[in-house]
Amino acid sequence: MLLILLRVAYLLISAGAILAYITTETVAGQPAMLPRIIENNKAIAFFALLFISQIVTIADVLVRKKRIEVISAIYFGILIGVLLAYLMIQALTPVVPISNPYHTAVVLMTLLILPYICVALLLQTKDDFRFVIPYVEFQRDLKSGRPLVVDSSSLIDGRIADVVETQIIESQLIVPDFVLSEVQDVADSSDKNRRIRGRRGLEVLAKLQQSTVVDVKVMETSRTDFKMMTVDQKVVALAKQIRGGVITNDFNLNKVASVQGIPVINLNDVSNALKPRYIPGERLVMKVIKEGEGPGQGVGYLDDGTMVVCENAANMLGKEINVIVASVLQSSAGRMIFVKMVFKAGE
Repeated sequence: MLLILLRVAYLLISAGAILAYITTETVAGQPAMLPRIIENNKAIAFFALLFISQIVTIADVLVRKKRIEVISAIYFGILIGVLLAYLMIQALTPVVPISNPYHTAVVLMTLLILPYICVALLLQTKDDFRFVIPYVEFQRDLKSGRPLVVDSSSLIDGRIADVVETQIIESQLIVPDFVLSEVQDVADSSDKNRRIRGRRGLEVLAKLQQSTVVDVKVMETSRTDFKMMTVDQKVVALAKQIRGGVITNDFNLNKVASVQGIPVINLNDVSNALKPRYIPGERLVMKVIKEGEGPGQGVGYLDDGTMVVCENAANMLGKEINVIVASVLQSSAGRMIFVKMVFKAGE
């Protein structure tokens, strides 16, 4: 309702201003000098200028989803453009004096062209302009500065919601529309396991959006910017475009982003960093769950999910044994502990 009233008021003000302009007979006590085409066709000139003034209203109605950084760039561009136009008019006045019938046309064109140039320039450089003037920002950045692009694997994994609740992530989380589409495709899969994983990803996203400790934004991207790219390539390209990072648990995406100099938070690395440290010579108790890939190997898991591989324990399936740590293998894919059996539990 307020927007409708604003548009009606703008229409009436524009009509009044244009009518006053084309019917003006004197300016500062002197006879008004209007271009001959306006003097001879005042009715046509009135409707033509009124239509031009309402183009912005038509654009406002057609463009429903607006972004704050775009709006800020437009407003700031208009402000600079009008200031430059005023200075330009003052400089041109000796060349085209007020008595000249084309003075008003020069003023009008200057007020139209310079604001447009400034707005167009800021729209194309809005992501960089805040670095020129640190206190002018066209994007909402939290204390850490760099937004993080969330990929589908981290949403489906689900641990990102628990990490966010710890409040160690202060950056804005960006969920691109193509990542959301990928998760939706998984949720609609005919395979039951994939369908469950996809629905969990959508539930995690909903939980993140309801969180009060992090800002989550579902970003609509231009199809032409990321045409003929895989989803991982789109994630990396978007992170470079917004000068942000990536949050994932995909090993390959981690490597690709790192090679291109993009900061990456790997959920597996975060999880591994928080697991207890084990050093060679330390004793553990493990239950042999299955046989390993190597001859005679037995495999078990600690309470935190760490895989433990024990030599010569393949015949101890289902039993708990005391072992001693021989070595630890750490990677982004997880942690593996290699142990040797000391003696059987209960002996």
